[in-house]
Amino acid sequence: MVMQPYHIHLVSDSTGETVGTVARACLVQFTDFDVEEHIWPMVRTAKQIAEVVAGIKAEPGLVLYTLVNDNNVSALEKECQDLKVPYIGLLNPVIVAMGHYLGSEAQHRPGRQHVMDAGYFGRINAMQFVLSHDDGQLTKDLDQADVVIVGVSRSSKTPTCVYLANRGIKAANIPLVPGVLLPAEVDNATRPLFVGLTTDAKSLVHLRRNRMRSIKEDAETDYTDYEAVADEVTSARRLFAERAWPVIDVTRRSVEETATNIMQLLKRHREPPA
Repeated sequence: MVMQPYHIHLVSDSTGETVGTVARACLVQFTDFDVEEHIWPMVRTAKQIAEVVAGIKAEPGLVLYTLVNDNNVSALEKECQDLKVPYIGLLNPVIVAMGHYLGSEAQHRPGRQHVMDAGYFGRINAMQFVLSHDDGQLTKDLDQADVVIVGVSRSSKTPTCVYLANRGIKAANIPLVPGVLLPAEVDNATRPLFVGLTTDAKSLVHLRRNRMRSIKEDAETDYTDYEAVADEVTSARRLFAERAWPVIDVTRRSVEETATNIMQLLKRHREPPA
């Protein structure tokens, strides 16, 4: 049976990251639908609005937009009304509410969230730190990290660190390898929050076997043997308990959920003692 395609038009006066993220976060609540996204970034002129409208007319569907220019908003909404397609401005209600609360007028400048301010350069610096401290590299300056993530192979350490870097957090990660001691710098680091990541052995074996197949390595080794992997996971949990590190089970967690949990732990870690 061929499913009816549904169209969603995502219109932004900037990169489209915000409207895309919101749309996908909502779409996961609906299954068994064939949804095609039409992304319209950097829409800032009347001519570009006309191009968007032509696309909507060709493939009608729900319109989500993050536009801050009042003229462009009015033009897009009028065309949507004429075409009888639903539309939602994601930013406008929030901007209006914030304006009332702060007692101020919004500046209505597109792309303000991407201004290259101190926060932007902080995120770039954090990303450079993550890339140079991935998988146990450059442990000599480990004490400069905000967070150090420790875990067995394929426990989502690297993607979690990258996500944290996008929030301006300097994160390093150290793999736990059977028979290999942790770097000595771990014992000397007093500034970072150490977090242990663990996962279900069965799920871990599945991930590792997929990884080996992707690089054309199908031979069974301790890396993918269930009993050996279960021992790895148990040893890792024992190490985390000995060092009193907080532990996050990533078996059924997305990277975003894991990173959010770490940010909450980091906030408490940075609080001065009562």
